[in-house]
Amino acid sequence: MNKGYKPIQPISYSHKIHAGALKIDCKYCHFGSEKSKKAGIPPLNVCMNCHKTVKTDSPQIQKLAEYYKKGEPVPWVRVHNLPDYVSFDHSRHVNKGVACQTCHGQIQDMTEVKQENTLAMGWCVNCHRDYTKNPPPDLKDRHIFATTDCTGCHQ
Repeated sequence: MNKGYKPIQPISYSHKIHAGALKIDCKYCHFGSEKSKKAGIPPLNVCMNCHKTVKTDSPQIQKLAEYYKKGEPVPWVRVHNLPDYVSFDHSRHVNKGVACQTCHGQIQDMTEVKQENTLAMGWCVNCHRDYTKNPPPDLKDRHIFATTDCTGCHQ
């Protein structure tokens, strides 16, 4: 579908620095991923937890701080989009131990986020079949059932 999609963002943000070099867990910023269908774009106060004091001389952080001071969200451009008729539940996947990289690619190596996989129905169904038949070694002891029934995703 949109494999390779990499929109220009209003502020340069590097997952390579944050998730890669600094090893900040995806769930720290995308805390909704454990509790809700949507992982969500982090609110500015999550960014400002560190950036009130870290790299405040950076022009990109200064842009971030301006949005924060105005009480406005950064107008990020969504990268991973699914059609409205698809119901995808992040929490269901995260709480079963599916790594973010399974769908989002090696996000910790991306200076700019791009859509790594197609996220097309066939791609998802093949993943569900593979996980059910042959779960990764770190998930072998857990009950894995990934539905391939239409109503699992189309509600």
